[in-house]
Amino acid sequence: MIEELKSMVGSDETTLYEGKPDKTTFIFESIFNPLLPFAILWTLIDSFFLIGMARGGPDGAFIIPFFLLHMMPVWIYLFGVLFLFRRYRNTYYIVTDHAVYISSGIFAMNLETKTFAELSRINLRRSIFDQIFNVGDIIFTTDQITQNGSPAVLRINSIKNYREVYQLVKKLQKDIYSDTMYPNDLRPEENHGYNTKYRGINKDEKNG
Repeated sequence: MIEELKSMVGSDETTLYEGKPDKTTFIFESIFNPLLPFAILWTLIDSFFLIGMARGGPDGAFIIPFFLLHMMPVWIYLFGVLFLFRRYRNTYYIVTDHAVYISSGIFAMNLETKTFAELSRINLRRSIFDQIFNVGDIIFTTDQITQNGSPAVLRINSIKNYREVYQLVKKLQKDIYSDTMYPNDLRPEENHGYNTKYRGINKDEKNG
């Protein structure tokens, strides 16, 4: 999946950052996610009723399949935990001087890309585990509206050099958006702005 994501980067683009989430933070956030207390409570309640019905005799045993289905939220949580390493392996981030590329997924391949001209906001977020392990998340909001009516969001989660990458993408978004809205040279036949080579970043300042 990572090689597939890299193949999406155009030959005229320069990669300024690429990497994966911090593994320790990724594991902790996958295990101690908001579903955990809900899954524990759901298991305790259903276990209490299952034990009581099973002791009620043979007829009570027929209710067990129903409760196995009823515990679906617990299975969803366990599924996410059991396959967290596969999800980590498929997660990768690339930032070029043109766009943001993100791969994710467990079994299905999910490759996302957004140009900086499509990004409306770029925010920095640090969860409790991010602060403990000294990492951070960069959240990209786009003008695209999803089916539930909210803006589409892309995330670069739990990376070590979050401050540098945040400043990098903020500068890229600001410069490219400004150049698109107010093009250099008022777009003559030979334009020295966005449609040629982007010159707002010193290539020696690339993030590895």
